Amino acid sequence: MDAFAPIAPDWTQSAVHSFDFRCPQCGASSRKAEKVWLNRRAPVYTPDYTRKWQEFYHCSCGCVWWAWSSDRPSEPEAAEFITDVTLPESANPENGDEP
Repeated sequence: MDAFAPIAPDWTQSAVHSFDFRCPQCGASSRKAEKVWLNRRAPVYTPDYTRKWQEFYHCSCGCVWWAWSSDRPSEPEAAEFITDVTLPESANPENGDEP
């Protein structure tokens, strides 16, 4: 699974919006997801010019949900998630990254 793939996987089509960054069906955290996809090709800009994007999660209970990256919970859960993700070392224009 490539969380940074430029094209959305088919499983994201049925996603529902979660407002508390947890599975809306079983309450599991994003760290328990079986699949993850970040929609980095279509960022949204806030009034203060910061970027946010949709993060899609396929939970082990079968629910597919998404939330805004800006809604990610604060420490310590966010820090634990970040240590589990390997980010590219440099910008990749093919993935929508800016040089």
